[in-house]
Amino acid sequence: MLLESLRKEVLEANLELVRRGLVLYTFGNVSGIDRDRGLVAIKPSGVPYEEMTCEHIVISDLQGKIVDGDLRPSSDLPTHLELYKAFSNIGGVAHTHSEYATSWAQAETPIPCLGTTHADYFHGPVPVTQPLSASQIQGDYELETGVAICRVFQKLDPDAIPAVLVAGHAPFCWGKNAAEAAHNAVILEYIARMASHTLLINGQVQPLARELHDKHFLRKHGVHAYYGQAKKS
Repeated sequence: MLLESLRKEVLEANLELVRRGLVLYTFGNVSGIDRDRGLVAIKPSGVPYEEMTCEHIVISDLQGKIVDGDLRPSSDLPTHLELYKAFSNIGGVAHTHSEYATSWAQAETPIPCLGTTHADYFHGPVPVTQPLSASQIQGDYELETGVAICRVFQKLDPDAIPAVLVAGHAPFCWGKNAAEAAHNAVILEYIARMASHTLLINGQVQPLARELHDKHFLRKHGVHAYYGQAKKS
């Protein structure tokens, strides 16, 4: 089977979204990329998660041509491909319609960093795209969605903020592989929920102090990170 290990990883990442309650029915999708071969493995469109196997995972090249698989890929494939082309360090992309993160996307409002849980994963607010124009929606909609995401990150680091809210739509997340992309989607939903609750308790709350935000992010992801255990050589 072509890219069997990548297919297994992508299947497992998709199922993780189900286990964590981030998707309903056939909502959402996760993909992974083999950079050396320039091939992407992605969830098929409309296949129930409980029926999905590795054989169902679709393989595409970076131009969207199906290389292996009998099913249609996720309709969001063009969005995933744009992210892989633009963000050279990522190895996986996850898209959900999780309740709280999607609510922020529908509100067209960035998720501010209100506490250290957010700061541990996202080095800044989680941004939101500009709404697509009528011509963009009527044209190559999924491609234009990817372009809109990439436009947001012209002045932001996608490695430091591995998530975005697509205005009126839902979140996309990414990571070094499919598993990390799914993990970041779970964390995004958690911090979106906490931000919503925090603003209900105190609508005047201010974003976390920059010094504390930097401290929490950099102790986990910085050059001199010290969170967790040292990696064995």
